[in-house]
Amino acid sequence: MTPPVSFEEFMSEALYGPGGFYTETGSAGRRGDFITSPEVGPLFGAVLARYLDVEWRRLGSPAKFTVVDAGAGPGTLARSVLAAAPDCAAAMHYVAVEVSAAQRARHPDGVESTDALPAAPFDGVIVANELLDNLPFRLAVFDQGWREAHAETTGNGQWIERLSKPLDPVPAVLPAKGTIGARAPIIDRANAWVGDARSRLRSGSLLVIDYGVARTAELAMRPWRDWLRTYRGNERGEHYLRGPGTQDITTDVPFDQLPEPDSIRTQAQFLQLHGITELVDEGRRIWTEQAARPGLEAMRMRSRISESEALLDPTGLGGFLVAHWRA
Repeated sequence: MTPPVSFEEFMSEALYGPGGFYTETGSAGRRGDFITSPEVGPLFGAVLARYLDVEWRRLGSPAKFTVVDAGAGPGTLARSVLAAAPDCAAAMHYVAVEVSAAQRARHPDGVESTDALPAAPFDGVIVANELLDNLPFRLAVFDQGWREAHAETTGNGQWIERLSKPLDPVPAVLPAKGTIGARAPIIDRANAWVGDARSRLRSGSLLVIDYGVARTAELAMRPWRDWLRTYRGNERGEHYLRGPGTQDITTDVPFDQLPEPDSIRTQAQFLQLHGITELVDEGRRIWTEQAARPGLEAMRMRSRISESEALLDPTGLGGFLVAHWRA
């Protein structure tokens, strides 16, 4: 048996400790464990490249413009942004931050591959696409008051859950009451990460893109299996205490627990704001012109149509939230 540890500690070890999911084999992609917007195709990166140009010009087109891709995974987003050849390309210093050495080994040429955010203040943009949902969080459970979930092993090595005494004080984001067994994440680490990331920017912006909700209370009122999920091999996994290190553990992000952003909108709105419709129209035009004898470029242009449908779907990726902080 092991002494109880907080769910936050359990999740940290299960994902990032020795033998953890991301330490070993976990990754995004069609041959990985889950699909994110960059894995849908290059269109997402092409739109993001337009956003980078907007920010570069807002800062006065500096000679050095640092773009930090936090939680870069295997570098799929980096490849798409570089391939889009944004106007800021000559000034752009692209930093792909990824804790997994195995995934850093897959990063493309032309980027700085590292496991930590740049230390010195810089001018540019930090992008965190589906990062915060994987940062370990505390787990509040309602049982005659809000309590904190802990995990421990039994004599046969199975992990089980134990609840703390009632929380005092109760985090203000939690509703006063809940049904027995109601749960909600307390995302202290994600909040701290946002604060730390913003402190690295001398000027520029932080962009966080993730599946989430506006208010923590929304999660407390939903069945917890809807938002506290595991993934393995592009399928839903087992209970979050089963097989630590063999599956991803993730939560819908309650954005009310983060510092208040300058703007927040859906991913569909963000992509439309930065020209996805124009890029799709261009793809249709090129495909129509070359459909009789299509080459590789024409096929890529045609794929923009199906990619946009997935990226803008309000019940899927299009419903993700995009928070923007300016420095």
